[in-house]
Amino acid sequence: MTFYGRKLPGQGRIAGYGWLISELGLRTPMPRRLALVSDHHERRSEPEWEIFRSEQWPGEAVFDHLTFAIKNEGIDLRIMHEVTRVADHSEISRALMGATGLVARRLWFFWEWLTGEMLDLPDLGKVKYQPALDPDIYFAIDPGIRSARHKIIDNLPGTPAFCPLVQRSPRLEKLIALQLPALAREITGKAPQHIVSRAAAFLLLDDSKASFAIEQEKPGPQRAARWARAIGEAGSHPLSLGELERLQQIVLRDTRFVKMGVRKEGGFIGSHSRDGRVPEPVHISARYEDLADLLEGIALYETRALEGGVDPMVVAAAVSFGFVYIHPFEDGNGRLHRYLLHHVLARGGFNPTGLVFPISVVVYRRIEEYSDVLKSVSEPMMEFIEWKPTARGNVEVLSDTAALYRFFDSTMHAEFIADCVRETVEQDLPREIDYIERYDRFKSSVDALLDMPAPMVDLLRGFLEQGNGTLSGRALRKEFSALTEEEVTLIEEAYAAAWPPD
Repeated sequence: MTFYGRKLPGQGRIAGYGWLISELGLRTPMPRRLALVSDHHERRSEPEWEIFRSEQWPGEAVFDHLTFAIKNEGIDLRIMHEVTRVADHSEISRALMGATGLVARRLWFFWEWLTGEMLDLPDLGKVKYQPALDPDIYFAIDPGIRSARHKIIDNLPGTPAFCPLVQRSPRLEKLIALQLPALAREITGKAPQHIVSRAAAFLLLDDSKASFAIEQEKPGPQRAARWARAIGEAGSHPLSLGELERLQQIVLRDTRFVKMGVRKEGGFIGSHSRDGRVPEPVHISARYEDLADLLEGIALYETRALEGGVDPMVVAAAVSFGFVYIHPFEDGNGRLHRYLLHHVLARGGFNPTGLVFPISVVVYRRIEEYSDVLKSVSEPMMEFIEWKPTARGNVEVLSDTAALYRFFDSTMHAEFIADCVRETVEQDLPREIDYIERYDRFKSSVDALLDMPAPMVDLLRGFLEQGNGTLSGRALRKEFSALTEEEVTLIEEAYAAAWPPD
């Protein structure tokens, strides 16, 4: 027995969000874990299933399964949004009449928050305020905004225009507990400022090159340096459509074949048939009609979440991945997506002053995992986007898809980004500082022996690294044929002092 291609864990009935999707014919992805009310008296958890006892069956009404889902499965804004579009509003109003319990009030609040319309219900009287999101389960803002009508504190990190949710998973909590900003400041505080400044410059350029490499591009030195300068300014300008368009102009050198600015037509990621006419998408971008609202929602989310005390790594993940799923531009979206990671971390005061974490370098090293994280949201979406090819080889989206981009679970994205930041702080940053300190010791020793230009010292170090501390016969015959045997010995000893053999 299967349910939407998923093998059932035993005899029972689907409940909660799964029931709503099936019974109402909702066009939205299934939750990662579904609820099954067993025919037997058993309660257990599995990776894809939460199994409840037979007496926990909620009932046969939409209201019953909504309240069951909110209580037992958490908040899925996508599914709730789709329910509000097809369910009988008056039925929900009647079921909520006189209800003052937390689950009912949360349902009432979310219904009106998602629709922007009031149900036929009077405002609540004297009832204790409770949060819309349980802050022990979700990353939420604090203190939030009180809704007197529902006696609910709106502590959502975003607005109805854009509001991914992130759960407090054990992995994410462990990464945040490392206090990575303090660790980065401790590492940089132990090194002289001139060393840290040079390390920051190298890391910035490395991140720029890696960001292009992820897109399978090889930029020239000037283009990479130009984008590195833009990354170095991340966080200095508020996020807005105008700022994103400015950054797109920095990313794209040749704009003769690209329509700059926000798309005025469909968009997708993928390929075409061999004749170049039929699109073969693996991801379809948000409809161009929805772009202005979605991008404004991203900007509001960033401000609201950061000012509300949400961890900057969590906000950076939701903003940057939300942007790349929306894909508002014809080209340049990937690099802007990774720029937004730096932007949000800087706006949140996460980085030591003057330092950019080379997140793109780590992403490039972990490219397969990065791809899996992207697909965790983009692949399930594809089944629910109706589209047709256009005469110009593009796609035209036929269905209303905005909710797919507004409301998604960004927990996996936040875990990945936080772990990338951890890797940069624990490995890349100290490694770069250590390299510069060792190089300076080596160069000082060479300078005491010879009058050698800095580029030649770099070349000398490169040959020594290739030869495991020994200059090759080729190097001694050609580039460094002028060195005496004594000088060669002293140089090799200087290298060994800076980079001792393991």
